[in-house]
Amino acid sequence: MTMAQRERRGLVEAMRVAGPDAPTLCGAWTVRDLAAHLVVRERRPDAAPGILLSPFAGYLDRVQAKAASKPFPSLLEQVRTGPPWWSPLRPIDAIANRAEMFVHHEDVRRAEPGWQPRELAEADEDALWSLVRRMGSMAYRKAPVAVELATPDGRHVMARSVSGSAVTLTGMPSELLLHAFGRDEVRLEATGSPEAVRAVLGLDRSI
Repeated sequence: MTMAQRERRGLVEAMRVAGPDAPTLCGAWTVRDLAAHLVVRERRPDAAPGILLSPFAGYLDRVQAKAASKPFPSLLEQVRTGPPWWSPLRPIDAIANRAEMFVHHEDVRRAEPGWQPRELAEADEDALWSLVRRMGSMAYRKAPVAVELATPDGRHVMARSVSGSAVTLTGMPSELLLHAFGRDEVRLEATGSPEAVRAVLGLDRSI
């Protein structure tokens, strides 16, 4: 079973336990809204462009609202089973959904008070580190200072290279990836001048 498949199963179980009206880390979205987003992303290629392209956002909102009106167990079953055979995402599920399922699994978990980081397998952390290395420059592209991403075992990558002040964010790859995806409910150590650290932690990291 791939990491994407394992995270999908964990996500569905977390959604079931939290319930449809529970909050998530995805802005104002509830668990039901998040489930509807995933269903539309994988099953409505006609509406999915609205996720990234604002001219199509209105259509996406209507399609997603209709999906959210379905019975919650039906939504969860569609999330659980993943992309149907005809979806362009199905052949690349292991790659395309690795970060998607992990991040949204944590969006549900970490919206609850008292959350604790999970201890992931070393292979999973390695897989997430490869994603951090690839997407770091995009996530921190608006930073006014240099940004280095580092792990406790000594791995590091420059996500933003500019002259002047620099900030180093240190944490497990899973925590670094969540921060790069714009989540603030993370366990990271930020080093640098107070002004530079505030600038990086308050940055719009939307991809």
